[in-house]
Amino acid sequence: MKNEKLPSLDDVIRELGVDVSKGLSDEEVRERARKYGYNEVEEKKESSIKRLLKKFTGLTSYMLEVTMALTLVMKNFLDFYVVTALLLLNVVLGYAQEERANRALEALKQKLHVNARALRGGSWKVIPARELVPGDIVRVRAGDFVPADIRILEGDLDVDQSALTGESLPVSRKREDLVYSGSIVRRGEATGIVVGTGSRTYFGRTTELVNVARPKLHMEEVISQVVRWLLVMVVVLLVAGATISVLNGVGIIQVVPLALVLLVSAIPVALPAMFTITMAIGSLELAKKGVLVTRLSASEDAASMDTLCADKTGTITENRLAVVEVVGLNGHSEDEVLAYGALASEEANQDPIDIAFIRSARERGVDLSKYKVKQFIPFDPSTKRTEAVIALDGKEVKVVKGAVNVIMQLCKLDEDTKKKVENAISEMAEKGYRSLAVGIIDDSRAELIGMVGLYDRPRSDSKQLIEELKALGVSVKMLTGDARPIAAQMGRLVGIGDNIASFSELRKIKDEEKVAEVAEQASGFAEIYPEDKYTIVKALQSKGHVVGMTGDGVNDAPALKQAEVGIAVSTATDVAKAAASVVLTREGLINIVDLVKTGRMIYQRIVTWIFNKVVKTFQIVVFVVAALFLWHVFVVNAFDVLLLLFLIDFVTISISTDNVRYSRKPDRWDINWLVKVSMLIGIASVVESLFMMYIGVRYFGLLGNISALNTYGFDILMFAGMLTILVVRERGPFWASAPSRTLAVSIVADIALATLISWHGIPGLHPIPIIEVLVLLGLAVLFNLIINDFIKRAILSRYGTA
Repeated sequence: MKNEKLPSLDDVIRELGVDVSKGLSDEEVRERARKYGYNEVEEKKESSIKRLLKKFTGLTSYMLEVTMALTLVMKNFLDFYVVTALLLLNVVLGYAQEERANRALEALKQKLHVNARALRGGSWKVIPARELVPGDIVRVRAGDFVPADIRILEGDLDVDQSALTGESLPVSRKREDLVYSGSIVRRGEATGIVVGTGSRTYFGRTTELVNVARPKLHMEEVISQVVRWLLVMVVVLLVAGATISVLNGVGIIQVVPLALVLLVSAIPVALPAMFTITMAIGSLELAKKGVLVTRLSASEDAASMDTLCADKTGTITENRLAVVEVVGLNGHSEDEVLAYGALASEEANQDPIDIAFIRSARERGVDLSKYKVKQFIPFDPSTKRTEAVIALDGKEVKVVKGAVNVIMQLCKLDEDTKKKVENAISEMAEKGYRSLAVGIIDDSRAELIGMVGLYDRPRSDSKQLIEELKALGVSVKMLTGDARPIAAQMGRLVGIGDNIASFSELRKIKDEEKVAEVAEQASGFAEIYPEDKYTIVKALQSKGHVVGMTGDGVNDAPALKQAEVGIAVSTATDVAKAAASVVLTREGLINIVDLVKTGRMIYQRIVTWIFNKVVKTFQIVVFVVAALFLWHVFVVNAFDVLLLLFLIDFVTISISTDNVRYSRKPDRWDINWLVKVSMLIGIASVVESLFMMYIGVRYFGLLGNISALNTYGFDILMFAGMLTILVVRERGPFWASAPSRTLAVSIVADIALATLISWHGIPGLHPIPIIEVLVLLGLAVLFNLIINDFIKRAILSRYGTA
């Protein structure tokens, strides 16, 4: 990337008002820090109070708040207190878990601390890079992360801008040149003056794209669809119940409290908390495996992810060049070509091409000790080659390596050799290799001795990762700024495929639908820029795909933020990690498979919760309305239903810890299927509940004591609610897998508590004989664990499983 036309260095120094021999004083630093702020890209943050208050908004919270107001107006204070407690518990649980995630993200940022060497008050100091200000004099050297945008005062550098441009090869920078923040110094040392910090750096401007990239959360869609189904069902039944009451001479005002509470029962009050807690627990499991989830919804979205966009450089590949092909010419062996190429290299400079030659020579066991390098001339852009004068058997010769056309011009080639060279270049180009030539100059006679193909090789785990993801139903697409031949060869090598589209051609297509079709069919894209990656993710999402994106550089940040599952690898830049929803803290990409599997386990836990919720809501409302029709009384009152919400809804949050199995294909929310199957099981539950109520009326004479009847009705719904969890948590027989200890203890404790309070009574709940409670418990076990479990398996065998 070429520097834009810049003001002269003298003008910059004068404008910033700094003595380059002493640096800034402490007072000047404090003044500029107040003016420019910290050297960091600030993220938009809401205050804790605002985040907490937002939890009181949304459909669930609004309906609870309306219910609170109505119960207060009607002076049903006990109901008012219970609904208020439900609302507060929902708010506190959701807020606490989100804050937990925020703390995890902040902890990550603390680990990404970068230091800088700055000249302050005449002495060099090591300070946090975030404390740099414009005008600071800094020193960078090989291996350093450039901490801010700087203009070079003295020295020469080769800098790796792959985090910015996606290219593997470094660029040269000299006096007066601008070096971008986030670049990595590969060779040389230099002193520079800071000219841009924070959002005023090139990186800061790039990350502005991140602020507008917000993925559509599937969790929000799920909650809305569940609420819509339940509300429609409940409203229809309540209208029927109200009609029956009026026809039986019951005043409508007497029906309102229970109708309102039944309406509240249809709201999945604990569902947001269930989502949050389930994903938080999953996040802790992933953290132990080296995967840090910084946005809780990412692990749930990972269950639905069917496409992974993987950035080639540094993600699929090692981001280091390697010699992968050697061609000897004019009778010279491959080892000779490597030997002379390695001699024309300098390891101390950490040049990627030099390192590739030296490493390859060592791996092949080429003996370089018999040669003595007397002079080395590093790469010069004007000559496009490196040179070295070596001593061999008491004789000095010059070896050169560089661009093929440059070395060919030095040598006088016969037609046969020219043809061999052209064929080698063509073959390497087809494979995606970058070709270089090696020559030797002896007594002013230059001879071409061979060629090499350079390649940025894939990581050792890339192919395994891709194979496992494919087995899990996830399509992997490679994104790179490299040319199409290199991308196609890499695609074949790692198992992605070679159907690589060139984005330089795709940019000419104005039809967004056509772009989306190409994105969906291609196995990867070449010649792309940061904005293109963002476009590809958006295009795939427009075709209904749930997209994951892996990357390590700032050029990946917009796409990382837009993707439902943005995954920053362990070597990612600060901005990439901040943009991602998942950060790998250990090397290797195999942990993405763990993310997918854990995400699908989370999905199964949430499906179990919704499954249970729909069955119970259907059972409660239909049972109450049907009993009203049969016996002309309400078998439960408003307090009973609210108590059920406490004892069932929030205890079933322990489903978030349940032992479940992940699916072998991406999970997609099908609420229509879920509600249909749940209602079929719910019909069986209603019939059984009416049978148990008939026993209470016929043999226990409960119609004469409405308070006892309400407690009896409460127990019917309570015991069935607990045991239904055991039925719906397993897609096969309920005994096929054991629930987690937490879930099992919660169910037993809930049943024990319900038995105790029904027997002894509490304010609002009349006591009934223990024999009646135990009869109901026995029937509930029979109906749910035997009959309903059989019905469930029959229904799932017909309609399929989630």
